[in-house]
This record gives sequence, C-alpha cells and structure tokens, in this order.
Amino acid sequence: MTVNTTSLCFRNKVILAPMVRVGTLPMRLLALDYGADIVYCEELIDLKMLKCKRVVNEVLGTVDFVAPNERVVFRTCEREKDFVVFQMGTADAERALTVARLVENDVAGIDVNMGCPKEYSTKGGMGAALLSEPDKIESILTTLVRGICKPVTCKIRILPSTEETISLVKKIEKTGVAAIAVHGRKKEERPQHPVHCDVIKAISEAVSVPVIANGGSHDFIKDYSDLAAFRQATAASSVMVARAAMWNPSIFRKEGSRPLDDIIQEYIKYAVQYENHYTNTKYCLCQMLREQIENAQGKKLHAAQSLQDICEVFEMSSFYKETSALLEARRVSLETKDQDDDDQMEDADVIKMAVKFDKREYPPQITPKMCLLEWCRKEKHLQPMYETIERPLDRLFRSVVTVANQKYRSTFWEKSKKLAEQAAAIACLRTLGLPEGKWSDEAGHLENKRKRPDPGPLHNGEHRDELVAEAVCKKPHFIPEASDASVS
Repeated sequence: MTVNTTSLCFRNKVILAPMVRVGTLPMRLLALDYGADIVYCEELIDLKMLKCKRVVNEVLGTVDFVAPNERVVFRTCEREKDFVVFQMGTADAERALTVARLVENDVAGIDVNMGCPKEYSTKGGMGAALLSEPDKIESILTTLVRGICKPVTCKIRILPSTEETISLVKKIEKTGVAAIAVHGRKKEERPQHPVHCDVIKAISEAVSVPVIANGGSHDFIKDYSDLAAFRQATAASSVMVARAAMWNPSIFRKEGSRPLDDIIQEYIKYAVQYENHYTNTKYCLCQMLREQIENAQGKKLHAAQSLQDICEVFEMSSFYKETSALLEARRVSLETKDQDDDDQMEDADVIKMAVKFDKREYPPQITPKMCLLEWCRKEKHLQPMYETIERPLDRLFRSVVTVANQKYRSTFWEKSKKLAEQAAAIACLRTLGLPEGKWSDEAGHLENKRKRPDPGPLHNGEHRDELVAEAVCKKPHFIPEASDASVS
C-alpha cells in the first residue's frame, strides 16, 4: 500500500465543504480569509473536465480549465493553491486518474464524491451510487493514490447500519487515502433529518485515518464555537461545514461572525476581481440573504443581469468601474506585449495589414474568402491555405493565408476562427490590389455566379467542387502558437 505524504494535513482542521454552485473561487477565497484551513471546490464531473484545457490567465492571475465552448469549468489561483481540494464526480478509475493528473499541479489534493444523493450524480454511477459498489470504490481510490503525488480523500454518506458503514470505511482506509469525510446522514435523508453523530463517532474510533465530520449545520453549527462542539460529539479529527458557511462564510472566524453587509461586499469584490459569472455570483448572494431576499434589495438582486448590475444593487459601482478599468488596462498591456513579441518572432515574409472583416460591408453570400478562392482558380494557383491559432490569454484568433507561396495576415485578433480567416483574405486581396467583394466593389460577376439558376440534381459529381469550395479551402485543424507556454 502506498500512502501519499504532503504538507496538507487533515487533523484539527475546519474545512469548507464541497457545494454545487457555491464552492467557486470567490467563496473559497472568502472562507480562507475568515479562517478556513482547507477549502473544497464544488463537484466537477470527470467527463466534463476531460474536455477542458488548462489556460494560464495572466489578466486575472488565475489558472483556468476551459471547456470547448469557452466556459471556465474550474478557476483557481496562487492564493489557494496549498489549501484547495479538487472534488470530482466519477465512476471510472482511469478517467479519475486522467482528471487528477490534469489538475494536480494546481491544487493541494483530490477528492472523490461518494455521497451526493442527487440524480445528476447518481444516474452516472457517481456520488452515493458508489456506496453500493465497494470494489469500484477500492479501484478508483487505489488508482488515484498510486497515480498522483497529492493526497487523495473521499466523501461518503453513512449506510443503513453502523456495521456496514464501518466495514466500508475500513476498506477505504486500506487504499491509502489521506482522510475520509463522512456526512452523517443516509443517502435518502435530507438536511431536516437529524445528523447521526453516534455513527460518525463509531467510525472515528474504528479507523486510524483522519475522519472529517460533516452534516452539523442544521443541529449544531451556528457560530465558530459550535465547530468544536460538533467535533467533540463525533470524535472526528476535523469538521467540514457546508450550509452554515454558505449562509455565513465568516463562521470560520475565531473572533466571531462579521455583519452580513460586510461579508457580501467582500464576496462581491472577489467576484469582480476574478470575473466570476454573474449568475453564479447572484446565486451565492441569494443564499447569504436568505429571508431578506424578498425585501427591496433582494428583488433588485433577482433582476440583476450582470456583475455591474449586482454592484449597483449593493452600492459598489465605483469599485466595479475601477476594477474593470484595471483589468482592461492589464489586458491591453499584455496584448500589446504579445503583439510586439509576435512581430519580432514571425517570419519576415509574412505580409501584415491592419484590417478587419465587417459583414455589413458585403452583399449577402459574398465574402473575401470567396473572392480570393475565385481569383486563385482563375489564375490557376493552388487554393488558399489558412492556418489559424488561438491565443490562450483571451481566446481570440488570428489566421495566416498562403497564396502563391506568399503569406498574409491581419495584425488584429478576432473573436472567431471564421472572422480571422476573412481578415487574412482581406489582407491578401488588398495587397494584390484585387476586389474583395464589398458593396462598393464591382462584384456583380461573383454575385451573379452565386445566384444563377439551380442546374438540377448533381450527376457523377458535376459541379461538386463549386458547392464544397468553402469546405476545402482551409486546413481542418488549429495549430499551437509557438510562443505560448500557457497551455498544457
């Protein structure tokens, strides 16, 4: 048996529990500020994480794991690197290991969710569904413990009997995990049901691995002193807090809780500084307001449609403007630096021009790419070849087109691959003094060609090259940016 040894200790700790939609970066940082020793992120599904790429966000000072649709699935930063545990939902050992290796250099530990009773988790064999498959549990945890250098933990619920629960926990202990978090309720029980402190205590006394007690928000935990009382009642090594921390993150503060207005302002500051999505920010603030959500301020929060709107609700407009301006200045500075670096590193034979594509300047169905392709056919050149790169900093695109052994590109970065390719085509056409299809150009020939009568069904591939011109005039893949070391 291999036991991972690291600086992260799970004894005598107060811990922010993993909570869906709540355990994002602003809440984790706020909990650390108020005294939490360890913070868990919300459960993230392995299949979703496998599609993500790691991006260093120099503007925000974060490491982002970004989905193909450009949504940030997981965002972390240096401040929490030694304290954040990444919780995943998984039902497969190899997938779990792949995800753990993707994130392990940016987190302090890895946790497997084995206690969530919600359908979105259990229907994939994850969460509480794993409790009935001890062999699969053993496989997943053993694979992780042996495969990564960070500590591995898991979070479970109790089984129908104390004996069954202890038997499972002993099996888990043998895998070499660093700690076991136990939510003291059965999978069919909900927060209004009493937490079974006696079962957690029996588990704590039956194993030597640290046991983290969870589930005391309803019955025990109202302020900081209650954390010790819950720990004593369960004989656990540490205490993990969920809903009590969601309502009041300053529950971790030894000196006592902070006023709600102060907590909300500190949370919003983190949300703006790290560009947390406004819907997630709004959700977390609603949990903090609780019964106040029906007052005038709460109703304004419900109506908010952006971080700026949220800041206006809580009279923080000046902070939003100042922070946004700072981030934008940082973004422009980095873009300028990247542009200078690119210009110095690129081959001298690339012809560059400051041009953008605006589809409003062109007739329907007429584009610069089409004009360039038609010209190449007429002159019997090879079709234009497009090579497009994506900049991880802001996920903008730039394309280089090669025509007759000469390369052309725009100096601007675009929001999409298609726009970048059109801009590259414009740079080529203007350099060669060719019409690009604008309303002001004499594009009648090309427009008439596009609008000629339908010749009828295709026979033996007739006219096929004309119908697929757009599909074959570009390379079908992205190439990595040579100067970028941000993505792995």
